[in-house]
Amino acid sequence: MAGIYIHIPFCRKACNYCNFHFSTNHQLIDQVIKAIIHEIELQKTYLSEPIETLYFGGGTPSLLNRAHLAKIMDAVKLHFNLMPHAEITLEANPDDINNEQLNYWVELGINRLSIGIQSFREEDLQWMGRAHNADQALACIGLAQSAGIQNISIDLIYGGPSLSNKDWIQNLEIAIKTGVPHLSCYALTVEPKTALAHKINKQELPNVDAAHQAAHFAILQEMTAAAGFEQYEISNFSLPGKRSIHNANYWSGQFYLGIGPAAHSFNGLSRQWNISNNALYIQSLAQGIVPFEKEELTLVQQTNEYIMTALRTIEGIDANRLDAIAGKATFDVILKDAAHYMNDGLLVYNHPHLCLSSAGKFMADGIAAHLFREEEAN
Repeated sequence: MAGIYIHIPFCRKACNYCNFHFSTNHQLIDQVIKAIIHEIELQKTYLSEPIETLYFGGGTPSLLNRAHLAKIMDAVKLHFNLMPHAEITLEANPDDINNEQLNYWVELGINRLSIGIQSFREEDLQWMGRAHNADQALACIGLAQSAGIQNISIDLIYGGPSLSNKDWIQNLEIAIKTGVPHLSCYALTVEPKTALAHKINKQELPNVDAAHQAAHFAILQEMTAAAGFEQYEISNFSLPGKRSIHNANYWSGQFYLGIGPAAHSFNGLSRQWNISNNALYIQSLAQGIVPFEKEELTLVQQTNEYIMTALRTIEGIDANRLDAIAGKATFDVILKDAAHYMNDGLLVYNHPHLCLSSAGKFMADGIAAHLFREEEAN
């Protein structure tokens, strides 16, 4: 099965930590939507498999009106084999969620919401520059549930200087009490060229602290496990049967098509990404050209791609899958490189799976990088 991701590059305001491609100038929304619909048609042969998941991300897709969403949905159904029971996710901000919006989302076939809560505390929301307040953060979940959308994920951010251990525990207690079946929890990252990075560089705000974030991560693991959540990926926690199918497919190496400015696509052998400029995206599609760059993946790159994504999951690296990609000798070499991590209790090997331990999950990126294969010199 395959998935489609549609990037909606508009937001009401800029959060100080965000480096995704978006614009707070909404004058080009109609033209971008028209271009997105044209790109859907032009890319109709990229995926041959039935479409199991459709994901509206951004940016802030919940900004779109009914006509925008309906036109995109119609285009996807026209040009792709969207399965009748496909998981269709809409990323939404709490301040966009009301009964009228929810009702037409349900009518259009949206059956899963990913809500950008980030925190239930007013202090954190103001510090992050979020558009919603603490009351909206909590109220929107009940509204969605009452509208019949039970498959809800909420995003939370931890490890920021304004969030104490006690505050983080309180955020998690509130989240778990709402009954949502999925949590996506991310350590605050200082991305280059963001407002947050600028303020930290000018010493107007304190920098993030790795030990503080590690403590929050340990609290997160303990509390979610106690509440029956499965940490099926480093940052993602679900109740039984409520994993994000779309994101899980990313990590398992399934093919996907990205539509819209800055969207990425992957077909196993190559990766491509659209231009991160709304005006140029519109101009290019008006000429019938999808503006993307493409990278053909070498065997080593395919191997490293699998190591990076698989190691983040609860299943870990599957020796049989790696053998199919890179040959039988590769996994044996990786096991040798992984030996000291296993001795330190950061990796666990249960044939045929090599997985991160609970302690190792906070060091996933560094461990994966050490296991990467290198291209042979010419």
